[in-house]
Amino acid sequence: MPPMFNPLIDFFSEHESIFVLTGAGVSTASGIPDYRDEKGAWKHSKPMEYRDFVATHEARQRYWARSFIGWQRFRHAKPNQTHVALARLERVGRLAHTVTQNVDGLHQRAGSQRLTELHGSLDSVECLGCGAIIPRATMQQRLQTANPELAYLSARVKPDGDADLNGYDETDVRVPDCKACGGRLKPRVVFFGESVPAQRVEECYAALRRADAMLVLGSSLMVYSGFRFVREASRLGLPVAAVNRGVTRADELLALKLHADCAAALGAVIGALDRAAPGNA
Repeated sequence: MPPMFNPLIDFFSEHESIFVLTGAGVSTASGIPDYRDEKGAWKHSKPMEYRDFVATHEARQRYWARSFIGWQRFRHAKPNQTHVALARLERVGRLAHTVTQNVDGLHQRAGSQRLTELHGSLDSVECLGCGAIIPRATMQQRLQTANPELAYLSARVKPDGDADLNGYDETDVRVPDCKACGGRLKPRVVFFGESVPAQRVEECYAALRRADAMLVLGSSLMVYSGFRFVREASRLGLPVAAVNRGVTRADELLALKLHADCAAALGAVIGALDRAAPGNA
């Protein structure tokens, strides 16, 4: 076991109820790209903002054409060792709660139950008019029926199920409307520029207050929706550790930081906990 993980092992030894916040870095091993490089700069063009999506039909054509392709990667992605390790740490009672900024549903598929998907999940779609909800698979089928040519396109996948679709005239895309009211359909995720529902944020704050420490995994915390929980942990006097390849917005607030692979770090923690379990001394 590399000695670099000893401080994180000690962190888990000293705290019994840890609040975890995860970001895009925990899903890269599942084939889903992350947003930023080690310096915190965008790796891709910035995702579509909520105001643009709701403002014009052209923006929704662009979004759904690219998302149709990107969803294929998301649909087939499988939980990796980080997701599995967090689910196991929850089962043995070491985690107070897990909050993920990701919309890929991989924590849930790995078995995490005390979980808040802060930005929602791509696996369902809602109507902005009447609030009707349909499975994403249904929306995918409706898009393909209306636009058969989309099934033959390929593109480099981006975070959040987006894709770099070049050389295709997106103004030809026919975007399905809500069958119930004719309203605009949107994935049930929080877009950039959109607020996280207040009740969901309070749920996370309540879980944080029940914890005795906080751990950040695979997030630069450049987006305020996640950074706020580190600020609150600091205000509450809770120590915060982070495992992330690169800078974070909260570096000055961290009690411990490891530039390391999340799966390797948690694997070392689980190995140490197993060795310390009764009967293994």
